[in-house]
Amino acid sequence: MKHIVILTGAGISAESGLGTFRDTDGLWTKYDLNEVATPEGFARNPEMVQAFYNARRENCLGAKPNAAHVALARLQADFPGRLTIVTQNVDNLHERGGSTGVIHMHGEMLSALCSACGHQWPWEGTMGMEDSCASCAATGTVRPDVVWFGEMPYHMDRIYAELAACDVFVAIGTSGQVYPAAGFVSEARGAGAETVEINLEASDNSGIFTRQILGPASETVPAWVDELLAAAE
Repeated sequence: MKHIVILTGAGISAESGLGTFRDTDGLWTKYDLNEVATPEGFARNPEMVQAFYNARRENCLGAKPNAAHVALARLQADFPGRLTIVTQNVDNLHERGGSTGVIHMHGEMLSALCSACGHQWPWEGTMGMEDSCASCAATGTVRPDVVWFGEMPYHMDRIYAELAACDVFVAIGTSGQVYPAAGFVSEARGAGAETVEINLEASDNSGIFTRQILGPASETVPAWVDELLAAAE
């Protein structure tokens, strides 16, 4: 085993107090995604969208990495081969747990994006339409640097190259409903990789995986990391 690609979703951060999206009490049952997570919604009511993400940014800053985030950082440090972490999450809990080089395919909550010039820069406070771009100084163009529905995820060429080269693909805390990420397991299997799902409960595409580990991420991920590192010795 030389190269592991790990995809993480909202389930890995749920035990840190950051809500999942598609459970019965998830975020999308409380908000109309067309209003808060699309370019069209932002154009219609930018103040409402900014308020939604300001609240999520505050929650993100108040959350702490859990044992699953810490375990993946330990795996990254101790695994003798190559480890690539791709996340659908826009929080920074992987980094705060000790991981480096995380690929954020859906952007980052603690980053701003100028819709006029495309500049991206760190952002931790509240955001409003009165704010101006740090590069072009345009006002009214600053938005959260997160990928909305209808927009292209980041780093896709790099992610597909990693999937084509990996020996093991692991999906942690994902619903298996959101593409293109839901198709990563098929890409990895097509390249000959072993595939593992670690989830609280079976996902929509769990039947594609060669192995399944069910339970809370804070318990299952550290145990899986222990197993992997022991086998690598």
